[in-house]
Amino acid sequence: MPEPAAFAAGQRVRVRAADPDGHTRAPRYVRGHTGRVVESQGRWPLADDRATGAAEPRVETVYTVAFPARELWGEGTHEVTVDLWESYLEQAAEERA
Repeated sequence: MPEPAAFAAGQRVRVRAADPDGHTRAPRYVRGHTGRVVESQGRWPLADDRATGAAEPRVETVYTVAFPARELWGEGTHEVTVDLWESYLEQAAEERA
């Protein structure tokens, strides 16, 4: 049975600021930034594992996360949405207990 999603729609999350040696689908421009989960896209094989040729890539929940454009680019009134695997995310500081 798959694990339940760690994050819910509306929850604030922070993208881990890691800079891994290998492949990652976490864009550099969102690493370390805080956004809001828009929705879950289901569970998918982790692209990082697939890129290394892992025989059995980890399967994780993928989330659409919205970021204020102003926080990413310094201007803009719109949001930027990015699909991110669960292991790229952590609870935002203001969400931690």
